[in-house]
Amino acid sequence: MILVTGGAGFIGANFVLDWLAQSDEPVVNLDKLTYAGNLETLASLANNPKHVFVQGDIGDSALVDRLLAEHQPRAVLNFAAESHVDRSIHGPEDFVQTNVLGTFRLLESVRGYWGALPAEQKTAFRLLHVSTDEVYGSLSASDPAFTEENKYEPNSPYSASKAASDHLVRAWHHTYGLPVLTTNCSNNYGPFHFPEKLIPLMIVNAMAGKPLPVYGDGMQVRDWLYVKDHCSAIRRVLEAGRLGETYNVGGWNEKPNIEIVHTVCALLDQLRPRADGRSYKEQISFVTDRPGHDRRYAIDARKLERELGWKPAETFDSGIRKTVEWYLDNAAWVRNVQSGAYRDWVKKQYEAA
Repeated sequence: MILVTGGAGFIGANFVLDWLAQSDEPVVNLDKLTYAGNLETLASLANNPKHVFVQGDIGDSALVDRLLAEHQPRAVLNFAAESHVDRSIHGPEDFVQTNVLGTFRLLESVRGYWGALPAEQKTAFRLLHVSTDEVYGSLSASDPAFTEENKYEPNSPYSASKAASDHLVRAWHHTYGLPVLTTNCSNNYGPFHFPEKLIPLMIVNAMAGKPLPVYGDGMQVRDWLYVKDHCSAIRRVLEAGRLGETYNVGGWNEKPNIEIVHTVCALLDQLRPRADGRSYKEQISFVTDRPGHDRRYAIDARKLERELGWKPAETFDSGIRKTVEWYLDNAAWVRNVQSGAYRDWVKKQYEAA
C-alpha cells in the first residue's frame, strides 16, 4: 500500500493511473479537491478496489494520522501543492498554507507514523516529495542547466513556497532521520492538464476561437517533460533512490514558449483545421508579461540517468502530438473542468487578452 497526496491533480492523477495500470499494489489517494483536483480524471478507477479515495487536506493532521494508522503504507508520495504562478501572484497566502504549513504537518504526521513502525518496515519506508525546477530561479541564455547542486533562488510566491517545502523535507531527514527523497521536475505536459497552463490553454482557446495569450515576447524558455515520463521517473526514484538525495527530472526539451504555441497551432491546423482554412497562428495575442517572469529554466537530469538508469521515453514531437490528440478526443473532460471557480478565474485572467 502507498499513500499519494494530491492524487486528483494533474501529475498526481497521472501517477495514480499509471501506478495501478502496472502494479497490484493498492493506493490511498488523499486530495483536497480544490480547483485543481478533479475526480473525473480518476473516473476509470471508480470500481477499482485497489484505489481508495479520501477527500481531505494534508494540513489536517488528525485525518492524515488516521489514514496512516489504518492503511499502514510503505511509502508516502507528496504531490499535494498549489502550483500555478499567476495564482500565487494574486493570492500568495493559499500557497504558504498548503505548500509550507501543509508540508510541515504532513512531515510531522509521517514522522510519528514512521517512528512507531517495526524495525524492518521502518527501514523500508520512504517519503517522496515532488517539487519543481522553479526553486532554482532563472537562467540566462548562456548558463548551464540546473543541477542538483544549484542554490535555491525562487522568484515567485509559488516557487518560494515550494523551496520552503523542499527545505523542510531536507531538514526532517537530517534532524530526525526521516527517510526522504525529493524530485525537482521541469514543465510537465500531457493528458488531464488544467487549461490554465500554456499548452492546454492554447489548445482549448484555439478550438474555441479565442485569442492565444502569450506573455511578453514569448521567448521565455522551458524544458518540457511528458507527464508519463515524469511518473516513470518517480517510480524509479521511489524504488532505488538514495535516502536524503534530490533528483532532477527533465525531458531534455528546451524550447521558447512561442515555439510551443506555433507547434500546437501547426498540429491543430493538421488535425482539426479551421473552417475558414486559415492557421490558428492568427489567434496569437501577445499580452503584458507576468511580473517577475523567469526567463529560462533548464534541467540537467544526468544524475538520474547515471545513478538510476532513467531517461525519458518521449521526444517532444511525440509527446506534444499525443497531448493535442488527447485534448481533441476528450472535449467533454475539458468542458467539465472549465466550470465553477476555475472557469471564473480563467475568465478574469484571460478575457481581456
